[in-house]
Amino acid sequence: MSEKLTATIITKNEEKNIDRCLKSLNWVDEIIVVDSYSEDSTVEICKKYNCKIIQQEWQGFGKTKRHAVNLTENDWILSIDADEVVSEQLREQIKEVLTDPDAVGYNIRRKSFYLGRLINFSGWNSDYPLRLFNKKFGNYNEKTVHEYVELRGNRKKIEEYILHYTYPTLHTHIEKINKYSDLSAAELIKNGKHYGILLSVFFGINRFLKMYFLQLGFLDGAEGFILAFNSAFGVFLKYIKTRNRK
Repeated sequence: MSEKLTATIITKNEEKNIDRCLKSLNWVDEIIVVDSYSEDSTVEICKKYNCKIIQQEWQGFGKTKRHAVNLTENDWILSIDADEVVSEQLREQIKEVLTDPDAVGYNIRRKSFYLGRLINFSGWNSDYPLRLFNKKFGNYNEKTVHEYVELRGNRKKIEEYILHYTYPTLHTHIEKINKYSDLSAAELIKNGKHYGILLSVFFGINRFLKMYFLQLGFLDGAEGFILAFNSAFGVFLKYIKTRNRK
């Protein structure tokens, strides 16, 4: 007998993505959506898919995802973002895995698009986030940003993939860079860490060189260059925003 599965999603103004995501989840037993008071049609779209919708003020990525997991009826969780899609191949693989799980968590391969282009290098080709897990053995930590599942027990990899439609435009990337750098800088400041201009520039340049050359981002064409440059700028902002802030 197959284990029952709950998909968890956190949302905030995701009307451009959420329908595509939910269509790929029409086979799961339960869908939990924790929405941070979206001002668009996100909630209305979720209602069409019989999701269980909980609205609350934003508490950071880790706490919000952790809360979503705590609301589920089933032990097995598929945590997915609103701009992601479960491929047909992954759906069938998960169904097979849940008939007789041989681990308490599974890292799932993720293929990401940037400005409409599938990115095959730039460090994105080795992306295997832990997204399928038994909540009896773990849950998300409470980090404001760059959250992850803290798991007690063995894990395995699934090679079938999640499709990640990230940053369809430069505007969406720049907007998220500003938001994430704010959150990351606040966390650094909270831990008593502050950085000056030289170190901030160094970290940014280091990110560009790593993504574009060491991780072969130049093979991703113009999008690879733009991705490396913007990622480096994001790293620079993360550190420079801690300067002279107490």
